[in-house]
Amino acid sequence: MAKHKKESENLIDLKSITKPQVARVRFRTRLRNYFLTGLVIAAPVSITIYLTWSFVNLVDTWFKPFIPAAYNPENYLPFSLPGVGLIFAFIFITMLGALTANLFGRTIISYGEMMLNRMPVVRNLYSALKQIFETVVSQSQSSFRDVGVIEYPRKGLYAIVFVSTNTEGEIKGRLSEKEDMLSVFLPTTPNPTSGFLLFVPKKDVTILEMSVEEGAKLVISAGLVTPEYQSNAKQLLDNAKASGRPKSGAGGKKTRRPANANN
Repeated sequence: MAKHKKESENLIDLKSITKPQVARVRFRTRLRNYFLTGLVIAAPVSITIYLTWSFVNLVDTWFKPFIPAAYNPENYLPFSLPGVGLIFAFIFITMLGALTANLFGRTIISYGEMMLNRMPVVRNLYSALKQIFETVVSQSQSSFRDVGVIEYPRKGLYAIVFVSTNTEGEIKGRLSEKEDMLSVFLPTTPNPTSGFLLFVPKKDVTILEMSVEEGAKLVISAGLVTPEYQSNAKQLLDNAKASGRPKSGAGGKKTRRPANANN
């Protein structure tokens, strides 16, 4: 009896000792969660502002020396005005594009490219940069069509890919003339700008419903940011097919009403 009484007293003392410790642990956990939540909110905003500000200052450093003093608003203000070089850069690039759109501008550009092509080292650098920028600008709105999944690097493992276009030309002719193939880009994580160009049979690519932006977020976050899958619409469609009900506007045949339905 005395032994049980002693054990109950020790248990009471243990409870009284651990209550402040539990409160401190809970406070530290709550404080850590608050810090991580604030970090998630503040870090993207701060990095975006920093990169934008750095880009504006970089363009200002390049173009401000070429702005005439009469057109530079900083000469009339007691403080530095950021973004002036960026505005003049936009105006200059737009005027350059308008100039090269006519015959006179294209002739000047042709003569300039002819001179560059005669320089041994410069011509390779210029042609490579020109091809890169032409590809990026021409396909900026439709760089990738869809997001897909392929078995990579071995059977049973799957990787996200971005579908570029249908494989054509010599590659398709030498690999498979009869079978349709897709040119896909396999990105690396967490940097999706690097990766591998793969030519995969179309039947081996599973096209996903997510957009290219959602697929990029999935790759950058290493799978932590998963886009929502609208499976409810697919489930409703499957239920409608199983019940055999006619769908309005689907082009299906309407069920015929019996002649004695009103009787």
